[in-house]
Amino acid sequence: MKLNAGIITSKIAESKKFYTEVLGFGVTFENDFYLLLHTPNKQAEISFLLPEHASQQPLFKTAFAGKGVYLTIEVDNVNEMYKKLKDKKVDIKIDIRDEPWGDRHFAIQDPNGVGIDIVTYSRP
Repeated sequence: MKLNAGIITSKIAESKKFYTEVLGFGVTFENDFYLLLHTPNKQAEISFLLPEHASQQPLFKTAFAGKGVYLTIEVDNVNEMYKKLKDKKVDIKIDIRDEPWGDRHFAIQDPNGVGIDIVTYSRP
């Protein structure tokens, strides 16, 4: 089984720029109403779909409202990723920190309002 998260949004161009330029994702497929991206290691995908598109069923027409969703991206070296994104002047929403349960992480936000938690897991 493979999970592909999808976001219904009118911000497809902004999403493509953010995920490819900020996070290094690649384009798997795109057309005038749909964009499918993959992580640099090609292990996961995220898609973006224009709202109210005639090709879609009602369940997949309503635009995401920008709240209540987050993604977690696990990286080998969170400190390195933090520095890389700071150097790119990415707006850090939660500064890098260590949690009592062992995670070291920070968070950013995509153009759709989705929180992105970037983490290196470790044991406490």
